[in-house]
Amino acid sequence: MTLMNSLSNKQSLETILDYHQQTKHHFQRYASGPDGLDWQHQPEAFRTFKGCTELLLPLLAQPTKALYNELYQPEKINPQALSVKTIAQFLELSLGLSAWKQYGKNRWALRCNPSSGNLHPTESYIIIENCQGISAGVHHYVSRDHVLEKRCQFRHKPSLLPDNGFLIGLSSIHWREAWKYGERAFRYCQLDAGHAIASIRYAAATLGWQVQVLTSASDAQIETILGINRDPDFNSAEREHSDVMLLITPHHKAPANGLFSLKKVTETANHGQWYGQANTLSSHHIDDWPIIAEATVASVKPETDVASWQAPVLPKLNRTADQSSAQAASTLIKQRRSAQEFDISHFTNQNPDAKKTANGLLFTDKMLYRLLDLTLPRQGIAPMDSISWKPAIHLLLFVHHIEGIESGLYLFLRNDEIKSTFQTCLKQDYEWLKPKNCPAHLPLFRLISGDAREAVKTLSCHQEIARDGVISFGLLAEYESNINHKPWVYRQLFWEAGMLGQILYLEAESVGFRGTGIGCYFDDGVHELIGLAEDDHTFQSLYHFTIGKALADNRLQTLPPYAHLGRSNLVKE
Repeated sequence: MTLMNSLSNKQSLETILDYHQQTKHHFQRYASGPDGLDWQHQPEAFRTFKGCTELLLPLLAQPTKALYNELYQPEKINPQALSVKTIAQFLELSLGLSAWKQYGKNRWALRCNPSSGNLHPTESYIIIENCQGISAGVHHYVSRDHVLEKRCQFRHKPSLLPDNGFLIGLSSIHWREAWKYGERAFRYCQLDAGHAIASIRYAAATLGWQVQVLTSASDAQIETILGINRDPDFNSAEREHSDVMLLITPHHKAPANGLFSLKKVTETANHGQWYGQANTLSSHHIDDWPIIAEATVASVKPETDVASWQAPVLPKLNRTADQSSAQAASTLIKQRRSAQEFDISHFTNQNPDAKKTANGLLFTDKMLYRLLDLTLPRQGIAPMDSISWKPAIHLLLFVHHIEGIESGLYLFLRNDEIKSTFQTCLKQDYEWLKPKNCPAHLPLFRLISGDAREAVKTLSCHQEIARDGVISFGLLAEYESNINHKPWVYRQLFWEAGMLGQILYLEAESVGFRGTGIGCYFDDGVHELIGLAEDDHTFQSLYHFTIGKALADNRLQTLPPYAHLGRSNLVKE
């Protein structure tokens, strides 16, 4: 079942604009969702295909040699050859399990790629050839078992892919999110895809590999290559919808986006030998939220030219002594969690100006500048080098307690050409003052000083975690100008926001703090706060995020990610 967009561009745009408006949360009402969770028909946590040959992948036996710091210094990591072992490491650190959590008789898996509500709508497939031990074709990755299911055997002789390179395709099962979040689920699936792209890029960096989003690929091509348009393979099972195709190559190779024929890969997959029957995730759906299907059709991407935007030359990244993290990259990637509650002792002790948390850690201005610097695209630096379009997401900062920076509302521009537009659209009495010690190349501006904690709590659907950290973020998209003539870019805006969220997650972990993505916020309340008119869609808020010192929930037991398999195929890097 290929989703062909038969709508005109105008109709598609109107549908996307209507979807976004309808799925906003408001102070008076929330976007439509289920009245309660139908636990009897909760979706199965993992998609599998019955009837496929399975390849058990080896697991890392020890932390990676590559350190977290070195992921931003690609010259320090030698590219590894394509093999079963390196593919296994890549998948384990990008989309694999990071732990199990247990409370009483309930147990659930955590993964290296975050997900809204830990629901994980994102499915992944690798397309590979010339890798000893893995047959040429399309393989579905099952993170629960760390196995590849052979979905398609290629029938070809000539090489389709760049030397030592392969493809990874992502798709979404919208029902996974809709079961809990209703009509807003389409947004969250796109955010999850963005987190997955960044997770893939970080994992590739541990092996000296680079990742590129194939910006020219159409959804129809991706559907054919992944086999998700094959009606007999799904029957009553929930369908998958194409997200993105990524090319992975060694980092010493020149960028290959568009330098090989995705059309040939599509033709080869179309004529390959396919196997497997998708499992049904829920035997009954109370409501499939038709507006999600409408948005899906309206945002179908056609084949396009390769994006040609080039990242500007920026100063080299620096990490100061108080930000140093010599942890193995795999250790930090696997320890990433979403905080559930923050330590607020730094707000409530006798000194109201004290900014230390209970264990003495301090979040400093240098840490913040480092974090912001990582969100800027640089050639060859993970993860933002994997996309080739001009940055369209900017960071609204609610600074609570950061050493060296006055509390208040700030704006960080990831594309400083947009400053004048922001100044026109936002409140006219904003200060637009750059912090004293902020590096020259970081366009960070204080809009207004003051205590923003209660404001951001209210805006984040009254969630205390947005108030109790050291900083919270609202991610603002250059909205109307990007989707006016390309409605499918709506999805890419969320991908970019999700990628930024992954940077915030890992960088918070690297300095002893923890982050949490927030998908529930009052959209127009955010816009009203900063002065955007209700009918002004120049900018829209797409995601929220918060960082603080996490408190552990001692009621939960943490278990190793793959102990349940009882497997002994551990390998050293």
